[in-house]
Amino acid sequence: MALFVIADLHLSLGAHKPMDVFKGWQDHVQRLEEKWRALVGDGDTVVIAGDISWAMKLEDTGKDFAFIHSLPGQKLLMKGNHDYWWSTRSKIDKFFEENGWDSLHVLHNCAYRVGDKAVCGTRGWLYNSETEEDRKIVSREAGRLLSSISQAKALGGELVAFLHYPPVYDNMECRELLEILWEEGVGQCYFGHIHGQYAAKKALVGSYKGVGMHLISCDYVNFTPVLVP
Repeated sequence: MALFVIADLHLSLGAHKPMDVFKGWQDHVQRLEEKWRALVGDGDTVVIAGDISWAMKLEDTGKDFAFIHSLPGQKLLMKGNHDYWWSTRSKIDKFFEENGWDSLHVLHNCAYRVGDKAVCGTRGWLYNSETEEDRKIVSREAGRLLSSISQAKALGGELVAFLHYPPVYDNMECRELLEILWEEGVGQCYFGHIHGQYAAKKALVGSYKGVGMHLISCDYVNFTPVLVP
């Protein structure tokens, strides 16, 4: 029962939003599927940390989620900044149930136990939040992270946090989220959102004040699910 993670699938199987206009993204769906099937077994779980589908509405995500469901393993889905289709958890759960996609589960204001890991997380937000609206969003995301961690602790196991936005980037910090990770004893944090070689160089990868930081954007990990050890 292994745990994997990847972010930023940017699927558009039901819409015209080709990713191959970006360097390194040619045939990315085929490459993702091949590498996923080579690594992930039916008994494994994969966290997909946001930016899953380019669809604008939940009802337009069908082909994207049918594809994800067809892949091996259980999938824990998180919201990213481009997931405009995202609705309430109850509506998403109902949509999945109606389509028979029983391998898809929402990670939002909740937590899951996977083997010896307690999986928690939230989308996160900008590390340079300067406006009042940004600060409100950060406060809300901090509350969601704390709630998720609390539920994860109740499940037992090693705490592993997943975000969409990096909590540290270049010389900036999302202090509110980082303090929660530190205070709650989270040892490892995985995040996506960052694309391209230049931007990836600014993303902190490695230990940051006791928390292991891992960038798992699709293009950064060569469209290969990353094992969470």
